[in-house]
Amino acid sequence: MKRCAIVLSLCLSALNGCSAVYPDHPPVPPIRAERVPAPPPSSVVMIWRPGHYDWNGANYVWVPGEWVARGSHSTLWQDGYWQQNNQTSVWVPAHWI
Repeated sequence: MKRCAIVLSLCLSALNGCSAVYPDHPPVPPIRAERVPAPPPSSVVMIWRPGHYDWNGANYVWVPGEWVARGSHSTLWQDGYWQQNNQTSVWVPAHWI
């Protein structure tokens, strides 16, 4: 009987770590399709910054894509996302990586 109690205790301990974690934010909407216009005439290298959603603290807001000067940033774009920190989520805005 003691062995059964130990096994039951171990099973309950293992299940304790399996509780579901639900985000405290709404899911990010699907990215909208957008037509990419020809780049404007420019003396500097231009790259397309794609349209993306941003979080304004209450809702998602669509930010349309645009041509931007390449400058010193990379050409790899990361859409905004929610990052889980302990018991809460933090919005990481879209950015160049």
